[in-house]
Amino acid sequence: MNESIIKINKLGLTVNGKSILREVNLRITTGDYVAILGPNGAGKTSLLKCLIRYHHKFSGMIEIFGHSIYSLSQRSIASMISYVPQLNGTTFPFTVEEFVLMGRYPYFSPFATIHQLDRQAVDEAMQHAGVIQFAGRSMMTLSGGERQLVLIAAALAQGAKVLLLDEPTTYLDPMHKSRLYALLQRLNTTLRMTIVLVTHDINQAALHANRMVAMKNGTIAFDGAAAEIMRKDALETIFEHEFTFIKHPENEYSIILPES
Repeated sequence: MNESIIKINKLGLTVNGKSILREVNLRITTGDYVAILGPNGAGKTSLLKCLIRYHHKFSGMIEIFGHSIYSLSQRSIASMISYVPQLNGTTFPFTVEEFVLMGRYPYFSPFATIHQLDRQAVDEAMQHAGVIQFAGRSMMTLSGGERQLVLIAAALAQGAKVLLLDEPTTYLDPMHKSRLYALLQRLNTTLRMTIVLVTHDINQAALHANRMVAMKNGTIAFDGAAAEIMRKDALETIFEHEFTFIKHPENEYSIILPES
């Protein structure tokens, strides 16, 4: 049985007087590949931000590797969990290698020099993400898809065992979207990284994740296998929208027929 590495119990979050999360209970175990779905405003991004303590005034309990999140320093959290935010068009005046090196910040101390171990971690992260060829290029010269892979490389350089991603395929073309999902699959199966992915791409989530979590109105509405949620009654209840399903031509999985 896999170890529970994130435990969330009765999590609640209120921001500016508005209830965002309510009674959220969730367990993430070693090696999970979890896709979090749900309509806009369901609380998906807020849940991820609670896990990195961006939101810190919440009720309930979060444990990471057996420790209360309130007992951990921000550096300790960063050494356990890495976070890739939504791509927002922001560019950075650094080379790719310099940017990925910033992912090593949990291990830096003031005035410390950069060690060979840090350089090695950066090189390995760029290799895994497939961006080593961009090492000397400015971040400002990269396409959106290339920049997203560099953000993942920086997250890998942190050395954390859990990777959180918030809608990482937004704005990506089909080629870069395919490369990103292939990368996440390799990280999960080869490096045994635990992946928690917020996405609106229901079909890709069902094809890649081993577990689907759906949120609605700030709480968990579904937690289970893809086959259990890829049905009209389940998805239409969550999204309040009608879907048409077809069988995937290669594996017979149920997928949603895109709307014309």
